[in-house]
Amino acid sequence: MTNFKEVFRQPKVAIGVIHLMPLPGSPGYGGNLESVVERGVNEARMLEEAGFGGLIVENFGDIPFLKDRVDAVTIASMAIATRQIADAVTIPVGVNVLRNDYQAALAVASVSNSAFIRLNVLVGGYITPEGIVEGRPGEVHRLRQMLNPGILIFADVMVKHAYRIGDTEIDEDALDVAERGKADCLIITGRRTGSPPAPEDLKRVRVKLEESHIEMPLLVGSGITPANASRFLEICDGFIVSSFLREDGVAGQPLDPKRLKEFEKILEGVSKKKWI
Repeated sequence: MTNFKEVFRQPKVAIGVIHLMPLPGSPGYGGNLESVVERGVNEARMLEEAGFGGLIVENFGDIPFLKDRVDAVTIASMAIATRQIADAVTIPVGVNVLRNDYQAALAVASVSNSAFIRLNVLVGGYITPEGIVEGRPGEVHRLRQMLNPGILIFADVMVKHAYRIGDTEIDEDALDVAERGKADCLIITGRRTGSPPAPEDLKRVRVKLEESHIEMPLLVGSGITPANASRFLEICDGFIVSSFLREDGVAGQPLDPKRLKEFEKILEGVSKKKWI
């Protein structure tokens, strides 16, 4: 069974995000899949060259998202794009099919040589803009076992743009995701895209996991900037970043070479273990 350290082989991990433009079947699709793939591949190469240790491919341009089952054409398009992106870089690639289609994510990952998937909801129920989303950990793990047991499952804890059904604290929810959801990595985010989590939340989750004798990678999944990255790296195992790197800091926009260059200093610190 593959684990997080075997995939990334780094003390701290910086993962960039590929926000694919609208895919066929989505309201914003422009009619040219080749241009969607081309931009994704170019951005993947830019992120690897800047020093990122991994990538996540997302159908971010497909907003408004389908709740938990995307169309067949979305799966086919993401498989094409993700495979070409994975072939273009040497770093690990992951898949996130928004809003929460684990079947599609695992299918795309298994045919594209991807190392992991990200699931917004693995356990529990959440009220989201797309409707009520329920975690299905039993189904997730059974499908992974059938397709490729080596694909890691990165799972959000109290994911952004969502409200947990029931009165649950973030550290207790994290324990459920780790113990009952059997995630391979936990992701902590802020309330919305581009907003960072509270450092205190990460500390509470870390303490809860340690008290329960669970070794689990912990990533910050939103709101990372050059101004706060070093502070977060003191209390987590890495981060996922996208919004800051894009034009005007807006998610879904093309990568901004100037912002990417500014972030390279942080990535150099990660690789040289000088974040503290």
